[in-house]
Amino acid sequence: MLATFVIFLREGIEASMIVAILLAYLDKIGQRRHFRDVFIGVGAAMVLVLGGGIAAYLLLETYAGSRVQTIFETCTYLLAAVVLTYMTFWMQHHARKLSSDLRTRAEQAIDGRARFGLGLLAFQSVGREGLETMVFTLAIVFASSGKGVIAGGLVGLAAALVLAFAMYRLGTKIDVGRFFLIVGALLMVFAAGILADAVENLQKLGWFPVLGPHLWDSSHVLPESSAVGDIFHTFFGYADRPTAAQVTVYVVYLVVAVGMFVRGRRGPRPAAPRTAPSS
Repeated sequence: MLATFVIFLREGIEASMIVAILLAYLDKIGQRRHFRDVFIGVGAAMVLVLGGGIAAYLLLETYAGSRVQTIFETCTYLLAAVVLTYMTFWMQHHARKLSSDLRTRAEQAIDGRARFGLGLLAFQSVGREGLETMVFTLAIVFASSGKGVIAGGLVGLAAALVLAFAMYRLGTKIDVGRFFLIVGALLMVFAAGILADAVENLQKLGWFPVLGPHLWDSSHVLPESSAVGDIFHTFFGYADRPTAAQVTVYVVYLVVAVGMFVRGRRGPRPAAPRTAPSS
């Protein structure tokens, strides 16, 4: 539940920001008549994402317990980790230009076929966030018992809408950059756990070396099948009998990814001003 809450909170905030920027710009230039086009694009994206997610889950159900299921889960884990890492760094580098970029694209859409262009812009922007959320949710369902996944997502989405409304009302009083920094770091911890799950599946398939025996066995203290163990496994990548390869991938990813993320947040140091040569 915790993992889907954070995922839906983060993606919901970003999608809400995109829609809010588009609507605010249309309102500013006196084009409120195109609000409907934006909402149509948002609705179409949500229908596509929801339908795709349900179809993928039902397809997997037909292969429950088979090697095909393990392969599909592994591909989902790897895809989720890659997309999660990419979108976190993308938002870090593009957050400041997001508003101006959307306004520019909205202007181009209005100059052409406004109804189709604005609807497509909203569809692409919200659809991208929705597809990311679908991939992450499937990965969470595969990596956990599935209990509380839907509830966590609904609570996270509701919280995202509340925060989006608060940002709209309070404006600059809310530090959006700090929000994405904290949530981005948390999601990288989640991505590390997803990668560890992918390694475990690859080892079961015989496609990745085990690299020795299990490092420890804490199944008698905190089994993954327990409620607490399931939460720790889903969000933090906890394993009660991990292999050396799982732990190595987990630690290396966290050190590299979080280190690059924090370093990118600080930004490059400004160059020292040049002094004019004395005559």
